[in-house]
Amino acid sequence: MPPKKKARGSKTTVHLGKAKGDDDETASSAKETVGRKRKAAASVEAGNKEGTESSSPPQYCHWLMKSEPESRFENGIDMKFGIEDLKALPNQTSCWDGVRNYQARNFMRQMKEGQLAFFYHSNCKEPGIAGIMKIVKESYVDHTQFDKKDVHFDATSKPDNPKWSMVDVQYQRMMKRYLPLSELKKYHLQHRTKGGPLKDMALFTRARLSVQPLTREEFDFVLSLENREPL
Repeated sequence: MPPKKKARGSKTTVHLGKAKGDDDETASSAKETVGRKRKAAASVEAGNKEGTESSSPPQYCHWLMKSEPESRFENGIDMKFGIEDLKALPNQTSCWDGVRNYQARNFMRQMKEGQLAFFYHSNCKEPGIAGIMKIVKESYVDHTQFDKKDVHFDATSKPDNPKWSMVDVQYQRMMKRYLPLSELKKYHLQHRTKGGPLKDMALFTRARLSVQPLTREEFDFVLSLENREPL
């Protein structure tokens, strides 16, 4: 799906958690060349082991992505982008640009075409899940990081080594009923004490992230709530 060229200017990312930064890699030096080579070889082997044993991230196939449905101006630009805005676009598709948090970016880089995500309305009178969208293009370079006129411009990101990525999403449907954060929190608290799929939901354990992973159990449970009476 071709990306939309207009910047969404709508993601709630400027207030996210601290950037984690790139992984630190250090190399010890040796006085003799042979020593340096041996240490370099050992470092490579250790790095390979870490990559296979501990650094592989969990693989998710469902997501929750936050955006602001109400007008809020930043540097003269309205940050509003709710699910109705996505629904009104050509082919009901948009790029999800503007994410400026490393963990949220990394989650987007894990996304695969065809996976589903909840569209979550944030920073509004009643935050909650409004509908469902589908990932229709996997991660690629977020052009807004190079646009000096865009609120998400990042002067430290270079075209030959871009920091930020985005995906394309397509509207699928509205929820049968809006699922407010207050209701989801009640289930989360219940499941923390009695057990249940929402006990570790990122919406509450990593609340400030604008892009969050969901386990299959979390996604299925939340989806089932649209057919239940509000708690």
